[in-house]
Amino acid sequence: MSGFHLNLSLMTPGHFRNAWRLDHADPLAYLDIDYFRRLAEIAEAAKIDAVFLGDGPALRGEIEEAPGTGIDPLVLLGHLAAVTENLGVVITSSTTYNSPYNLARRFQALDHVTKGRAAVNIVTTGTPAAAANFGLTDHPDKETRYRRAWEFLDVVTRLWDSWEADWLIADKATGRYADPDKIHRIDHEGEFFSVAGPLPVAPGPQGRPVVVQAGGSEGGLKLAGDFADVVFTVAQTQAKAVAFRNDIRQRAAAAGRHPDDVKISLGVVVLVAATEEEARRREQELYDQLPIARLTTALLGNLGLPAGSFGPDDPISAADLPDTVPTGAFSTGFSISTRALIAESPRTPRELIQQGAGGSGHRLLVGSAEQVADDLTSWFAAGTADGFTVMPAETAVDLENFATLVVPILQERGLFQKDYTAPTLRARFGLPFPAAPATADSLPA
Repeated sequence: MSGFHLNLSLMTPGHFRNAWRLDHADPLAYLDIDYFRRLAEIAEAAKIDAVFLGDGPALRGEIEEAPGTGIDPLVLLGHLAAVTENLGVVITSSTTYNSPYNLARRFQALDHVTKGRAAVNIVTTGTPAAAANFGLTDHPDKETRYRRAWEFLDVVTRLWDSWEADWLIADKATGRYADPDKIHRIDHEGEFFSVAGPLPVAPGPQGRPVVVQAGGSEGGLKLAGDFADVVFTVAQTQAKAVAFRNDIRQRAAAAGRHPDDVKISLGVVVLVAATEEEARRREQELYDQLPIARLTTALLGNLGLPAGSFGPDDPISAADLPDTVPTGAFSTGFSISTRALIAESPRTPRELIQQGAGGSGHRLLVGSAEQVADDLTSWFAAGTADGFTVMPAETAVDLENFATLVVPILQERGLFQKDYTAPTLRARFGLPFPAAPATADSLPA
């Protein structure tokens, strides 16, 4: 059994968003660059492939209860890449509230300055509050957002491919620097964008930055199969995870790609300590901070159930659920994974919220280092994923515990690298170097 990749989420105070209430927690850590630099140093010492940070371009109402997403991830993770040598950075960016040309240029630049450690996590932005920040009266519906995202990534990847590999002449005797016939416009005219191209700089060390994507709706799955290098996903059962991975691989093949050219990174919220007893004690501390009434309302909405139809301790059975995932669900993937748990046996909202890491929807893994390592080993052996994005329950504690307690066990088992195996993130993920672009109209000579 070969090894897997590992990414670490830097979401602070953790994927239990109310962890800031614990006595030892710093409520302003999510704005502290020294705190994040320390986390990056810990991750790199453990040979973690990349760090990841979720983001959204609007302040959400939960700020009353917990910190928001904090510092712009391009600024924050760009800084962390500058103070590390090998650690990859996965930076969340919205296709709904960005220009494809600007995004392509920024990440091409980042790939150069990080020497091949840049990845963009493509999202379509689910929160309607973002629209007013960008001069829009209405937030586009999900189908429109994914249609735009497909065109967005089509433009971005063509811009990244707009320079051929042998563009450079650099003949000092003649003064001819570049061959303009090797640098191509894309002249895109589509439903959402009009972009001439090319980019003003040649490709970086990876050829293209790594494209990460998440989304369980049909639009998201098509985007993943057609464009994604890495697909970030959620699953509460091994069967669902295996089925999802197989589906994405089939979609990639249908798009003319090799199935191995897209990797699945399974999100799992980890709470780990030196002993199971200590981990369970900390688990209960985090449960005690949860705003259970609000989270119950949010859970019911994501399942398509009316607000107030179930209390926190009322069991929900499969028969209670609508036949399909509601179109208004904030996350289709989270809704599907939660429905899978209810299909196994009735569960109360409190149980679902706790098992879904305080409402995040991701599977919660609690235990000693050996137990956590055993669990990840089992899920990988079952074919659920090509690697894991570890989401610390309480980042200030669980990121370091995972890096220093769990990773050495995985390394000794031959499941994770003992040293960085390649300079670029693309190579470490086992992704192919992009093929030479198809030629289009070149620049005028």
